[in-house]
Amino acid sequence: MRIQATLIGFSAILMWSFLALFTAASGRMPPFQLSAVCFAIGSLPGLVTFAFRPQRLRLLKQSVSVWFIGVAGLFGYHFLYFTALRNAPAAEAGLIAYLWPLLIVVGSALLPGERLRWYHVAGAIAGLCGTMLIIGKNGFAFDPRYAFGYAMAFLCAFTWSGYSLLTRRHEAVSTDVVTGFCLATSVLSLFCHLLLETTVWPVAATEWLAVVGLGLFPVGAAFYAWDYGVKNGDIQILGAGSYAAPLLSTLILVIFGFAQTTLTLALACLLITGGAVLAARDMVRRKPATQQAE
Repeated sequence: MRIQATLIGFSAILMWSFLALFTAASGRMPPFQLSAVCFAIGSLPGLVTFAFRPQRLRLLKQSVSVWFIGVAGLFGYHFLYFTALRNAPAAEAGLIAYLWPLLIVVGSALLPGERLRWYHVAGAIAGLCGTMLIIGKNGFAFDPRYAFGYAMAFLCAFTWSGYSLLTRRHEAVSTDVVTGFCLATSVLSLFCHLLLETTVWPVAATEWLAVVGLGLFPVGAAFYAWDYGVKNGDIQILGAGSYAAPLLSTLILVIFGFAQTTLTLALACLLITGGAVLAARDMVRRKPATQQAE
């Protein structure tokens, strides 16, 4: 059960790896507008489920704390991420924001029933080093002028890691509630768009397909899979394994001709893959009897 849930959680990481490709193909839609549209699309699977099984609507009746965690996690992360990118160079802001997998691994020590091992932390740090090679391929230049953007990126990292860890503490809450989180995030993103941006709609059919793809997978199904994974799977493996997302994203861009293969990319692949395997040592070496008992 735990291994299956971990694999479901990892499917979210695979879907997030298509985020860059779909975003690049979606045209020039501003970020908050894109977020509003994609989260609206991402809520559709849940709405369809509710339409055929209206009795599940009662699962949306949750405490204020659950709703706050969910909406702050989904909307807060994207709001802070977009704000960081607007106020700091993308490479530096992206690297700081991608501290969240390491924070999840370290923070998991505070969760009931979890035990942090040295190889969990070592695997996450190896993944962070690999991510640094990918994001900072042209080097880093942390400039005090962009302190506000860096601060937003740090808050972004703490927001997503905090959301993931607190989600684990509310493991009894049904994943159906993610539909409500997506809808609320869509509405709040629309508000930010109307306040801060100029509306730009896709022109080509391929751009619309990319937007729909974003909404159905990286900004849709991925959040349902992540919710289920962190609640029922191995959150330490998922945290360390999350560094695979920027690697897979870069490899996908290489396949589709948006990037080139380099020695740096190969080294990053080695670090991230090795780190993930190291962090997953318990699961890889688990005996069949243990698997059956779970």
